[in-house]
Amino acid sequence: MSARATLATAERVLRQLLRDRRTMGLLIVVPSLLLVILKFAFDAQPATFDRIAPAMVGLIPFITMFIVTSIAMLRERTSGTLERLMSMSVAKIDLMAGYAIAFALAATVEVVVASVVVFGALHSPVSHPLVAVIAVSVMSAVLGTVMGLFVSAFATTEFQAVQFMPAFVLPQLLICGLFVDRSRMAGWLEAISWAMPLTYVYDALDRLTTPSGLGDAFWLDLAVIFAAGLLSLALGAATLRRRTT
Repeated sequence: MSARATLATAERVLRQLLRDRRTMGLLIVVPSLLLVILKFAFDAQPATFDRIAPAMVGLIPFITMFIVTSIAMLRERTSGTLERLMSMSVAKIDLMAGYAIAFALAATVEVVVASVVVFGALHSPVSHPLVAVIAVSVMSAVLGTVMGLFVSAFATTEFQAVQFMPAFVLPQLLICGLFVDRSRMAGWLEAISWAMPLTYVYDALDRLTTPSGLGDAFWLDLAVIFAAGLLSLALGAATLRRRTT
């Protein structure tokens, strides 16, 4: 792995992102707007919003980064950019890591803006340091990034890349514990939820909203999120192939 190649890739991707105003709007404006809508949707139930808002600060970036990165990598492949890069002395892991770094920086901005909106403008309380919520939310967004890079290898068109969102992300969202406590689910569905990375993202964020101590379970959640990110990055590099259409 070459640090120079990785950073060069990250710089190139970041420049492309900054020039794409629609994508930047999707990453920065849309999540905050959705959270504002959610606030007023629960206008008569402020306690419900305060319970789910911190989790949504981390879950929404996971979804948006998954979509954006899967499509971005597919475009690189179908446009021939990836093929040209791989014909040079650039390792697959350098490309994947470069993309992950660039989108991680974009995700950090997304999460910070959303946090300012939720915990500042909308006055949602948080029981633990705000920096911890931001850190876990950034980890969630990076996890969405590397998973998006991984699944992009199995799509041949942008439409197919978008289809992975309801097939790959929505099931995790439904059973992570956001809508119903996992202990109240059918036993087989609860067992499946423990194999889903988004479950640990939700658990970590949920623990940050409760006044009790975080405990060892919180650090286990972070370890699983980190391990899932590394595994997705490695699988993405292993399945990365140059292919033009």
